[in-house]
Amino acid sequence: MRSSLLTGLTTRGTSFLTAGAATVLAGLLLGSRVLVSVGVALIVLPVLARLAAGRARFRLSCTRAISPARVPAGTAATVTLQLENASRLPTGLMLAEDSIPYALGTRPRYVLEGIERGGVRELSYPLRSDLRGKFDIGPLEIRIADAFGVVELARKFSSRSTLVVTPRVVALPRTAASSSWAGDGDGLTRTTAAAGEDDVIPRAYRNGDELRRVHWRSTARYGELMVRREEQRWRNRALLFLDTRRNAHSGTGVASSFEFAVSAAASVGVHLAREGLDGQLITDGGAYESGGIFEDVLLDSLAVIKTSPGRDLGRGVAALRAGEGGLIVAVMGRLSADSARQLAACRRDQGQAIALLLAVSTWADPPQAGQGTAPGDPARRGAAGGNGPVSEEETAAAEAVLRGAGWRVVSIDAATPLAQAWQLLPRLADHVAPAGSGYGTGTGDTLGATR
Repeated sequence: MRSSLLTGLTTRGTSFLTAGAATVLAGLLLGSRVLVSVGVALIVLPVLARLAAGRARFRLSCTRAISPARVPAGTAATVTLQLENASRLPTGLMLAEDSIPYALGTRPRYVLEGIERGGVRELSYPLRSDLRGKFDIGPLEIRIADAFGVVELARKFSSRSTLVVTPRVVALPRTAASSSWAGDGDGLTRTTAAAGEDDVIPRAYRNGDELRRVHWRSTARYGELMVRREEQRWRNRALLFLDTRRNAHSGTGVASSFEFAVSAAASVGVHLAREGLDGQLITDGGAYESGGIFEDVLLDSLAVIKTSPGRDLGRGVAALRAGEGGLIVAVMGRLSADSARQLAACRRDQGQAIALLLAVSTWADPPQAGQGTAPGDPARRGAAGGNGPVSEEETAAAEAVLRGAGWRVVSIDAATPLAQAWQLLPRLADHVAPAGSGYGTGTGDTLGATR
């Protein structure tokens, strides 16, 4: 019982008890009733204050609301706390402190003079994070002090809330091809007329086509490899591929190429969703669950996505081939020619495919003073080391492979805004090689990157 009464006593309260006990002892030794009375009063005061504070402690309720609950990185959200005193007695002085992760800043603290019986106090504070992720907000901790300052009790509520900080979403212009992506307008008419429901007319072999689709009778007739066209059924659906391989990116923190790629994937996905397309997120590790609204699932997934230790695109390419979708958008880091061939084969006949290739070397951390790149450094050896970084020459070869397979390709460096690169995509149609023409010959679509 003694320990429970001592719980929550401040330095002043402990001093009152010590002084009271000493005064009572002195009064008994000296036979002074006055001293005994004063000592008892000094002891009773913190005890009564402790009981009163304890009664108010268990009759407080707290609710928390975060608006909005999902925000892009760098955007502020507002947290609103509502404290209600449901006890019959007013509370004393209170200190309220909400728990937030270290990455979101210092803990907000408020001093309240007290809450009357049945009274409500509303507290609010902003939260802003430059880092994406899911953050637990709460619980709220309050400290209640009595009017004499001898008791201070702490209570921690159990309720928590979650703030989802998504990657930065860039507003993208509505390109000329958007109508065909959504399955309306002239683009759909041309696609259906060109392919039909049961189009078995062979076409010339393109780099990346599977050998099982080779039409041998037509090959013998024309003297070159011919492949069967696949049946075309348009669906308002897109597959969004994000390259998360750790060795395919450079830079650190929010200034890395990986963070740019995540932001680009979020921006493209939101843009396509608002154009009326459903979709699915796929990475080099495989496909993400597609249940729910595409935009919500995409942003929640990208909020917590991390780099993977994988070095190839095998699982991701398999998921792309198994997925149902008319449009493929790939956001890629360093890409070798072999990986590009795997990716290129995922494009289906007459289907649109777009690749955003990052000039990853422009995101690399600059060497410190006196630390140049040695001739034997892996960054210089490039792909020669097998598992080392892909060289700029091989990245250019990957571009050529994708163009030859009918992909629209645009390269982006660290200084190029995503919206500018996206706006260039309609003009890339002039540079895409027609079926069977081999590699594309278009140039001038690399933004800011010098090869």
